[in-house]
Amino acid sequence: MKKIKNAVVAPKGFTANAVHSGVKKRRYDLSLIYSDAPCTCAGVYTRSIVKAAPLIVTKDIIAKKAGIQAVIINSGNANACTGRQGFDDANSMVKEVEKLLKLCPNTVITASTGVIGVPMPMDKIMTGIHEVVENLENTQEAAGRCVEGIMTTDLHKKGTAYEFELCGKTVKIGAIAKGSGMIHPNMGTMLGFITTDCAISNEMLQKALSDTTENTYNMLSIDGDTSTNDMVVVLANGLAENPVIDCENADYFKFKDILETLNIYLAKQIVMDGEGATKYLEAEVSGAKTKEDARKIAKIIVSSTLVKTAFFGEDANWGRVLAAMGRCGGEFNSEKVRIEFISSKNDKWDDPKSILLMEQGTPV
Repeated sequence: MKKIKNAVVAPKGFTANAVHSGVKKRRYDLSLIYSDAPCTCAGVYTRSIVKAAPLIVTKDIIAKKAGIQAVIINSGNANACTGRQGFDDANSMVKEVEKLLKLCPNTVITASTGVIGVPMPMDKIMTGIHEVVENLENTQEAAGRCVEGIMTTDLHKKGTAYEFELCGKTVKIGAIAKGSGMIHPNMGTMLGFITTDCAISNEMLQKALSDTTENTYNMLSIDGDTSTNDMVVVLANGLAENPVIDCENADYFKFKDILETLNIYLAKQIVMDGEGATKYLEAEVSGAKTKEDARKIAKIIVSSTLVKTAFFGEDANWGRVLAAMGRCGGEFNSEKVRIEFISSKNDKWDDPKSILLMEQGTPV
């Protein structure tokens, strides 16, 4: 496996573009991702009871398994809590892209992010759709425009791509994501769009995405809020011509591992770009009875406001860590707890400093 350029348009057959439609005052605000060939598709969605119209429309379209070929995304307006009109607007965006690209019904999905409770400015959106379909490219510049078009409060663009081999075929996978505030997924609070030319069934693609989401995006916490809109979707067009992955074989696990590597990278980028964030905190738990216990312990530590404020103040307050662990809902032996802080002034961890604070449940 090696890292490559072009993010979401790195895989064979994918192109993208973005335009400024006027929903936002400045910057791109309408992005389109397109595949030359129909794709198997998988998605994970916010678990918030309050779900935005584009998310519900997209989930229903993906369930039809008609072969997705495009994703239309706007930023600046979430199209959430907008009643029946919100659903009509989301469907209008989908149908307009299908018409302009001469695609079959149920082959375009949509996503929105931005202000909640404001009607969509559909005159601007529809004009923008006519513009964005005109200059679809598979260049690094196009990928850059595309990721900028989905950003809201983000300070940095988030995207990556990898190349690997499956049964003698070169396979590529790429992605873009947005997320800076309202980050406490269950799944939710971010948008992620992943493309690959791997040949894989809908069922195996969904399993791979669902499993890797639990270990990546669902372990994030910035401000403790969960969004109405956010989702991660994967499109796989099969143009790499590898043998179709339709069961949990060696190819499946290799694909899943690389998908998880990609999602870990994007998840970390989202946390590092958190609104007002000055530090990046990662909790590593070992020796727990089960993986689920370890996950609960790690998540409660990084979600604790008191732990976050201690790290913000550069206070090695192990008591707050232990207190958070005690309410995680997972099992552990408090008499065997070991707490160690490892710090670095850069993200390369080439000169880490370690402080052992607790051993066998006793302060050191």
